[in-house]
Amino acid sequence: MINRLADWLDHRTGYRDLMREALDEPIPGGARWRYVWGSTLVFTFGMQVLTGFMLWFAYSPSTRTAWESVFFIQNEMHFGWLIRGLHHFTAQAMVVLLVFHLIQVVIDGAYKAPREVNFWLGLVLMQIVLGLGLTGYLLPWDQKGYYATQVSTEIMGSTPVIGPQLQQLVQGGPEYGHHTLTRFFALHAGVLPALLVAFLFLHIYVFRRHAITTKLPHRAPTTTFWPDQVLRDGVACLIVLAAVGFLAVWRGAELSAPANPGEPYEAARPEWYYLFLFRFLKFEWVSHMGEVTGLGEAFGAVVIPGALMGLLALMPLIAHIKGGHKFNVAYLVLVIFGAAGLTGLAIQEDWYSSSKDGLAFRAAVQQAHVDGERATELALSPSGIPPAGAITLLQSDPLTQGPKVFRTYCADCHQPASMAGQFTAAAQAPELADLTEREKIRFADRTWITAVLTDFRGHFGALANIKAETGSPAEQEARAKAAEAILNGGSMADWSQTNAEILKTSDGGANLKGIVEFLYAQSGKADAVLPDDPAYARGREIFENGLTLMQGDQQVTVDACSGCHTLHVRGEADEAFSGGSPILTGYGGQDWLRAFISDPAAHYGSNNAMPGFATQLTPQEMDMLVRWLTGDYYRAAMAVETSAPAAE
Repeated sequence: MINRLADWLDHRTGYRDLMREALDEPIPGGARWRYVWGSTLVFTFGMQVLTGFMLWFAYSPSTRTAWESVFFIQNEMHFGWLIRGLHHFTAQAMVVLLVFHLIQVVIDGAYKAPREVNFWLGLVLMQIVLGLGLTGYLLPWDQKGYYATQVSTEIMGSTPVIGPQLQQLVQGGPEYGHHTLTRFFALHAGVLPALLVAFLFLHIYVFRRHAITTKLPHRAPTTTFWPDQVLRDGVACLIVLAAVGFLAVWRGAELSAPANPGEPYEAARPEWYYLFLFRFLKFEWVSHMGEVTGLGEAFGAVVIPGALMGLLALMPLIAHIKGGHKFNVAYLVLVIFGAAGLTGLAIQEDWYSSSKDGLAFRAAVQQAHVDGERATELALSPSGIPPAGAITLLQSDPLTQGPKVFRTYCADCHQPASMAGQFTAAAQAPELADLTEREKIRFADRTWITAVLTDFRGHFGALANIKAETGSPAEQEARAKAAEAILNGGSMADWSQTNAEILKTSDGGANLKGIVEFLYAQSGKADAVLPDDPAYARGREIFENGLTLMQGDQQVTVDACSGCHTLHVRGEADEAFSGGSPILTGYGGQDWLRAFISDPAAHYGSNNAMPGFATQLTPQEMDMLVRWLTGDYYRAAMAVETSAPAAE
């Protein structure tokens, strides 16, 4: 029955002749592993087409939907992360396989007559593959791809004569943006694959016309493509599949923060297979020659690479000259080792160098990674991605924007330990937060309050670095005097020095814990104790009336806080202490912190060493800074903890 069906199909289609034509190709000298590279390239292209179609079903090419759709693929679509990972790493595998195939072709002399046209078709295919990698880099529309591709389009613009027109054609107009994305998508998913299929067909056709090139003398009898060479090709393809599958599961394809044109990115780099050109352009002599020739950046980005590629294309003609083949092999080895060396140099400078550029690169990569994870976390939150697009997720996120505002306006004085060595002057105030681990906020937490109560001078010791040097402005002189008064002339420093040991040792430290919990509760934070907690009640009593107790046969007293501080106790409508400043109403909470940052003097009176920021910060910046310092932002872990009791 099966034979009859096969005969019927062969009669209608002639498939048996096609199979014989494809599989009965003679292999002089027998099957060899060195011939597998062409088949692995066809295999990886097939994988790219298959995974590309799967990704295409969910991808939406616009500046407001590209990142969002890739996020959906990565986090919501069944096995989307695996499909995207396979697509990403197979693209890189194609570049590696291209190099191996080119080396094998040149060493074996498979570019010589009568195979010149096939060699040139292969070079065209190589350019198309590199173009696919370049155009695909932008499609996630994240910070990394956005800025790296912008560099590429600017290089296109440096091409002599046609540069500006070529750049506008590729990026879809004079501006880099939405139309650039749609153009790159059209090239990546339509134009370039179609060209690759067409040239691949021609490449295979011409290859079959002149048969395979084999090294002499032959080591084995002539055989056919099936089954020995097919088996070797199949094993090689399985190894490639295993490698890219391992990378897709182990590393996965990264998705950094959504592209934000208003946010600079210090780590803008092309994919690793373009790093050699990126590093070549950084040589001073290349820039100098660009100026001398009047070609500018085009000298290193277009002329030199074009000349190298032109010499590669001339190999079939050079081979006619005596010693031409040896020259071609040596030239190819030199180019490959040169590109590998430049790539290694670029990697060393970026990832291991202690130079300013290297440090900036690694910091930017780390920040992009953190922002990418944060954007994903916010996108997975109950509120999801807003209609305005994913870019607003980070723009309105205190955990993302707060540290940036802090770095700009606050870090010079309140120097984070994680930024040690990055400042030219000493700190002038206590450390408030960690900019590396952004959730570590020290300001007004229990440890902070404990240090203020028991080691005031040590905690605020950095204020001593505020100096009123000769010729300094009046404001600086006033700040220096205020700092001196806070550390040595204020009553709080003496109160802390006098009462620290009493609070820490009396009743097993319960008195210190009580006043810390009472003051911490004024912020209204979720982890504060409630008024009916014994520690809160004890702290409130000490704040209002002080503490009198016996130590041995001696009576000791801790002065009340209410005589010096103004405090309207949270949750008590009528009760208030009006002792003076600093004002502690809502201490450590958003309202208190916003008022304090805006006008510190209103809280501290004359003994204030901090400038006000009411006119320096925009309302948005103030909101982001305050909400970050008070922990008012979404966290997935918090959402799970909050919803857990309801789930029970």
